[in-house]
This record gives sequence, C-alpha cells and structure tokens, in this order.
Amino acid sequence: MKKRIIYAILGLVILIAILAGIKFMQIRAMIDQGKKFVPPPETVTTAIVKADSWENALTAVGTLNAVQGVNVSAELPGKVVSIAFESGTTVKKGALLISQDTSSEEAQLPGAEAQTKLTKTILDRDAKMLDKKIISQSEYDTALANYDQARAQAANIRATIAKKTIHAPFGGRLGIRQVNLGQLLREGDPIVTLQTLDPIYADFTFPQQQISRLRPGLGVRVTSDALQGVTMEGRIKAINPLVDADTRNIKVQATLANRGEKLRPGMFVNVTVGLPVRLQVLALPATAVLYAPYGDSVFVVTEDKEHKGGKTIRQQFIRLGEKRGDFVAAVSGLKEGEEIVSTGVFKLRNGQSVVVDNKLAPPFQKAPTPENN
Repeated sequence: MKKRIIYAILGLVILIAILAGIKFMQIRAMIDQGKKFVPPPETVTTAIVKADSWENALTAVGTLNAVQGVNVSAELPGKVVSIAFESGTTVKKGALLISQDTSSEEAQLPGAEAQTKLTKTILDRDAKMLDKKIISQSEYDTALANYDQARAQAANIRATIAKKTIHAPFGGRLGIRQVNLGQLLREGDPIVTLQTLDPIYADFTFPQQQISRLRPGLGVRVTSDALQGVTMEGRIKAINPLVDADTRNIKVQATLANRGEKLRPGMFVNVTVGLPVRLQVLALPATAVLYAPYGDSVFVVTEDKEHKGGKTIRQQFIRLGEKRGDFVAAVSGLKEGEEIVSTGVFKLRNGQSVVVDNKLAPPFQKAPTPENN
C-alpha cells in the first residue's frame, strides 16, 4: 500500500516537471521572438527648416481715447427751456445744444444798456467842460468811472445770457441726453457727452528697456475683439518724456484713422508696433515641437544606415524664440534645410523607423485665419 502511494507521488512530480519544462520552452520562445520583432515604420509628415525674415515688432495692451472729449455741463444754475440736439447725432463746433431760462437777465439788459448810454453822454459832456476848465479833473474822473461801471454791468449781463445758451465747444458725436425740458440745472450738472472719434488716440505702455527702439512715426496696428478680422492702422504720435516711477513703464500715444467710427473711446485693444529692423530666423511649424518640462525638442529625419532607403528619426533638443502664427523660431539646435517631423510628435520615440507621407500635411501660415475665427 505504501509503495503505491510513493509511486503515485513520483508520477505526479514527474508530470509537473514535464509541464513546467514545456511552459518554460514556450516562454523562452516568445521572448526570443519579441527580441527579434521589429515594429513597422510610423507614417509621418515632415517640413523643412527654412531661414525667414520676420517683422520685428513690439506688442502691448492699450486703451482708446478721444482726441477731444468732454462731458458738456451747465456753467450756471438755470431752468432748461429748449433742447436743440438729438442723442447720438454729429454736431459742428458752435452748434446750439440747450438754452436755459434767461428772462431775468434779458429784462435787466435794456436798463444796463440805457445806463451805459447815459453815462457815456455825461462823460462826453464833462470832457468838453474839462477842456474849458468849467469842471475839475476829479469830476471828470467820476464820470469816467461811472461809464466804465455801467458798461461792465451790461457786459456781465450779456455774458450770463451767453453762458446759459450752451453750444458745442468742438465738432464731434454726441452721447445720450442727460437733461429734460423744465429741469432745473445746478452748476456742473451734466448735459451730454461730446467726443471727436475720427481720428482717435490709442494709449499704451512699454517697459523702459524698449525706449531706445521707439520713436514718433513708427507704424502701429490695432486689433480688438469687438472688431473681429479688422485691423486698424496708425502711427505713433507722441512718447511721454517721463517714465512712471512705480511701474518703470513709458506711455506711448498713437493716432489712428477711424473712418466709420468703429473704434470708440474706452475700448480695450491689442497694439502692435512695427520696428524698422527685421528678424532673421529659422522657422519651423509649432506642431513639430515636443514640449516638455526638461526641454523642448523636435524629431529630425535621417537616413537609416541598416536598411537602405529607409528613414529613422533622431530627437534633437532646441531652444525656441518668437512665434508667428503657425510657426515658431528656433534659436539654437537646428540648421537650415534639415527635415523634421511636423505633426504627431507626441507618439514618436528616438531612433524609430518612419515613412514620410506629406499628402495630408496641413498648410502652415504666418497669419492664419481659421474658419471659426
């Protein structure tokens, strides 16, 4: 009985050993096959690194301001008796805006003018009498003072009437009316805003390091999210001689033509100042760059030495410069004429075999205009 149990155990051990040996041979064969396995080459699109000349420009964020802009307000207290404008209309310099009640001043004016005429008559008569030494010099001086006082009183009344008849100080576009007929205005109460919109100013700032690159007359391009696809052009008009002590920035002002009055004071805009010296760069598609915390790189296409006619890729670390549309400048790490992978670089590895197929290569532009823009 014991011998049968021993024989059964030995048979089981031999069977397990045989199965383990078979499994070991299978795994070893799979490992050898994996070592010999060569993945198929990856299909990629490529681009040639080219030397290019880019516009050298400075960019900033700016605010639009009217060349002339004011909130027209009441200079003297008074009741509004007439309104001569419509909200949002364009007016010329000197156009009547509103009239305040001047009935009291107009009632006083004839008396002041009559007093002026009387004192003038007395002054002329006293002048003749002074020549004949009938009156003293002091009496003549008194008559002269009375005449000047009467004339000043009449002028003061006329000035009050003029101040209560409010005109546009310059030509421009009116805003929304802020007064009503019969309203009693106090001194300084707003009436309407008046803005000159064509031309218009763009005010922006640059760090003090850029002062040497700026000068009046340089071209300026302005874009705004309120005017999608529209670029307004102008030129630098003035550079502030004072640098802000808090921010170390210098204020710059450009003048823009604003035909159609599409730009309005207070709008936020993006400003680009074109510089006369152009940048010489090596340009490559931005999609060709594999961005990583430890450094940016591209994959350079080279000839495969082991397989005639084949191609492999070599990962090359580079240093990037400015960007223009779909392109970015390579400061170092690449040479002109090198062929690099232009898309899908995130799925590639160093030394991988590739096949170049540019049939589906996307077009790269320095000033792209996407359909959904």
